[in-house]
Amino acid sequence: MKRFSIILTAAVMMLAACATKPTAVAPVNVIFETDMGNDIDDAMALDMLYKYVEAGRVNLLAVMINKEGSAPAEFIDIMNTFYGHQIPIGVRFGADPAETGGVNFAQVISDMKDDAGQPVFARTLSRYDTLPDAVSLYRRILSGMPDKSVKIISVGFLGNLGALLESDRELIEKKVISLTTMAGCIAAPNGEFNLLGDLEASRKVFAEWPTEIVTSPFEVGIAICYPGESIENDLDWGIPHPMREGYLAYCPMPHDRPCWDLTATLYAVEGVEWFTLSDPGTISIGEEGIATFEPQPDGLRRYLAVTPQQAAAIKAHFVEILTLKPEKMR
Repeated sequence: MKRFSIILTAAVMMLAACATKPTAVAPVNVIFETDMGNDIDDAMALDMLYKYVEAGRVNLLAVMINKEGSAPAEFIDIMNTFYGHQIPIGVRFGADPAETGGVNFAQVISDMKDDAGQPVFARTLSRYDTLPDAVSLYRRILSGMPDKSVKIISVGFLGNLGALLESDRELIEKKVISLTTMAGCIAAPNGEFNLLGDLEASRKVFAEWPTEIVTSPFEVGIAICYPGESIENDLDWGIPHPMREGYLAYCPMPHDRPCWDLTATLYAVEGVEWFTLSDPGTISIGEEGIATFEPQPDGLRRYLAVTPQQAAAIKAHFVEILTLKPEKMR
C-alpha cells in the first residue's frame, strides 16, 4: 500500500507539473462526442479535456453534439470562452433531444443572468443555428489529419458516428486510431442510456466500426463518484465557473456524481494503466440496449473494469485534474 501511495503521488505531481510547462509527450488528437445537458459528467469530461489541452496532453480538434437543441452548443461555447480555447463545434440536426428527465444544466447555465439582468457567462458565438453538421465537420477534420492520428471519445449517443460510418467508412479506417465509448453494462447486462438513445446507430457502430473500440461500461463509472464537496469548495475561484454552476444546478447537494464519461476520457488520453482491460472480442447490442461481450482472439472490441484500489486512485486523479486552475487564472 505504501508503494501504491508513492506511485499515485508521483502521478499527481507529474500532471500538475505539465500544467505549467510543455510535456515531451506528443499530444493526443481528440474529437469529443457528447450529449451535453443530459448528465453533468459530460461537462466534467469536457473540463478534463481543457485541462489536458493546457497541459500539452491533448489537441482537441472538435466537440460534436449528438442530441438536438441549441442549449448544448451554447453551453460548450460558454466553456470554450471560459477557458479561452475556441474549439470547433459540430451539431446533429433532426435528432431526438432525449432528455433524461433531470435538470438540463446546459439550459440553466445558458439562461443564467446577474442582478442587472445580463448573462453571467460570456460567449464567443452569436448564433448556434449556423454551426456545421457533425458529419460534415468530421469529414473535413479527418481528411486534413495524418493517417491513424485521431482518437474519438464518445460519451453520448452514437447517431453521429453511425452517420459517419454510412458516409465514409474508408475515411474512418484511414484516419482514426481508436474509438473510446462510455456505453453498455457488461458485468450485469442491462439496457444502458447511451445505447438506447440511438439504438440503431449503437448496433451499427459496435458491429461495423473498422477500428478498435474500447468501452467504459456503466459499472466502471458508478464505482467512481466525484466528491461534490470538491466541486463546491475547490472550484470556488471567486468567479462563476460554468461547469461548477452546472453541477450545482443538476445535482441537489450534497451529491457525489458517478464519473461515467470521465473514465472514457481518462482511458483515451492516458491509457490503460489506470484500469483493467478485457481480452479482445466482440460486443453486440441487443434490441433492449443490452451489450454482450464475447471473447475472440482477433476481435476489435474491449471493455474496461476497475478494482476498488484502481477506483480510489482514479477518483483522486480526477480531483487533481478538475481542480487545476486554467492558465489565465494562474
